[in-house]
Amino acid sequence: MDFRTKLSFDELVKQVRACRICAGALPHEPRPVVQLSPSSRILVVGQAPGRRVHETGLPFNDPSGDRLRQWMGVSRETFYDDQQLAILPMGFCYPGTGKSGDLPPRPECAPAWRQALLERLPEIRLTLLIGRYAHTWHIPDARASVTENVQNWRQYWPATIPMPHPSPRNNLWLRKNPWFEKSVIPALQSRVASVLA
Repeated sequence: MDFRTKLSFDELVKQVRACRICAGALPHEPRPVVQLSPSSRILVVGQAPGRRVHETGLPFNDPSGDRLRQWMGVSRETFYDDQQLAILPMGFCYPGTGKSGDLPPRPECAPAWRQALLERLPEIRLTLLIGRYAHTWHIPDARASVTENVQNWRQYWPATIPMPHPSPRNNLWLRKNPWFEKSVIPALQSRVASVLA
């Protein structure tokens, strides 16, 4: 039996926050950033923390988070209430920066912790999958492109919504795909409000 299944919720989260599994591969000290409670009703699955999130320890504490909260139609107060929202990126630590932005999530993280944590979130009613890594892990029949997955959002509705990344780096994608903010965002906001009501 896996040792993770024997841990209480609090013990498991403590282990996650103390994790150093990828320490040798990071350009800095590991700092896993997660937010969750057994009563969380919405799960936000991002890619990995950015530099600012690494520095502050607060998930989506950056322009991407500002846009994500706007898309969801929630305040910072609601977003950071772990009784309502769980935030579990595909990689819990900032992976560092590459030539064209942040590096991908470290591959060790999800296999080590993801399933054990998801099993401790029985109240989740809505899962937001942000970006390709989240799509690939959580959608068994995920398409090759983020655009295709997001276009097919109704296939996963109302429990799951595949989304593009809210990063300002994605402004071009948003301009090329205006249907996302016209069609998906109003449905998302309505669903979020319903789940949190």
